[in-house]
Amino acid sequence: MSYTFKEHTMYNDFLCKLKEEFVPALGCTEPIAVAYAAALSREILNEEPEKIKLRVSGNIFKNGIGVGIPGSGMVGLTIAGAMGALGGNPKYELEVLDGISTDIIEKSKEFVNQNLVSIDVKSDVPKLYIECTCYSGNHTGRVIIENRHTNVVLKEKNGNVIFKKNSGKADTVRNDFKEWNFKKIYNFVQEVKIEDIEFLQKGITLNNNIAREGLTGNYGLQVGKSMMLSMEKGLLSKDLMNKSIMLAAAASDARMAGSSMPVMSNCGSGNQGISVTIPVVVVAQELGASQDKLLRAMTLALLVSIYMKSFVGQLSALCGVLLSTTGAACGITYIMGGNLEQLGMTLQNMTGSVTGMICDGAKFGCSHKISSSVGAAIQSSLLAMNHNHLNGLNGIIDDDIDATIRNIGRLATEGMEVTDDVILQTMLDKIKKFE
Repeated sequence: MSYTFKEHTMYNDFLCKLKEEFVPALGCTEPIAVAYAAALSREILNEEPEKIKLRVSGNIFKNGIGVGIPGSGMVGLTIAGAMGALGGNPKYELEVLDGISTDIIEKSKEFVNQNLVSIDVKSDVPKLYIECTCYSGNHTGRVIIENRHTNVVLKEKNGNVIFKKNSGKADTVRNDFKEWNFKKIYNFVQEVKIEDIEFLQKGITLNNNIAREGLTGNYGLQVGKSMMLSMEKGLLSKDLMNKSIMLAAAASDARMAGSSMPVMSNCGSGNQGISVTIPVVVVAQELGASQDKLLRAMTLALLVSIYMKSFVGQLSALCGVLLSTTGAACGITYIMGGNLEQLGMTLQNMTGSVTGMICDGAKFGCSHKISSSVGAAIQSSLLAMNHNHLNGLNGIIDDDIDATIRNIGRLATEGMEVTDDVILQTMLDKIKKFE
């Protein structure tokens, strides 16, 4: 008996994952998750804290110490925690700092300057782990978040548990994807009703807006703005590849330097949300693709990156921009008219390019990595459209596309464990020099 994908049980599963992973975020998600935990801790305490104690995993630490916090002009987890505890609204989750007042920001800075916010790195915990305790006299409010940025697993008041749940192990998370494969994603994209994916337009709009902001302001490393100025001087051409790199990098420049504009994140990362959307949008505009074609290409890009992320985990020593730009590359190939075979070629080409790029924390330099990855994405797509691709004789690439994706996950989870430890220790040693 034949049936269309619309009748397939996975139709709603794909839509649910898109809505779960493609969500707004204000600021870099690791420090914002700290702010969220702090806001919840203060809510439990039910009074203004006198001091705040943070205990986080190494991956949260490395992704928070060098990134700008929206509206503060400061970087780091301590200011994020202070702002969350003193003025954050936990009901907004990853937009917890939205609408925070200047007075609260100044008060938070003073809190940090007086050393009223402490932070320790905790070992033998999940890679994504945040523990925040707010103190006032003999009263405490304590919260623990694990495995996902808004996954609260424990709430305590004065040492008494008021909420507790299973944290959700990585293996359990992967089981959510056991029926997924590359071909099913493609079939879904071909048949999904446009009205079911129109919500993606919000993400396109948000990420385009912050890209324009990155070009007008002086944010971070100014990778995007520097490219724009070079184009104006005639040093760079205004072609499809350079426009894609420029806008994606500009959005990251603004975000990592503390812009107060929200972005649409993907898989818990704003940079991944930016780099999976903007290149696809630029190519669609340059080639005159229809809105329907763009939305289907965006759906493909997002689902491919979400699928790959399921094997890598929320945080890793492997830079997640590989996953987002691989998704973007597939979306670009789709816009160019590529078929399922060429989409697989695109993914294989990306696996042979920027795979292995390390994540050494969220910081201004992330926009530089995005620029490299977006360039690789477009090159991988162009190669695939000419039926040129890397095959199973090349490194970790497999002739089976799903096996290639699993190999990337194995590299991240098994092969780069020591790399993660070395990166963290290097960063901690560097910080000690300034203490």
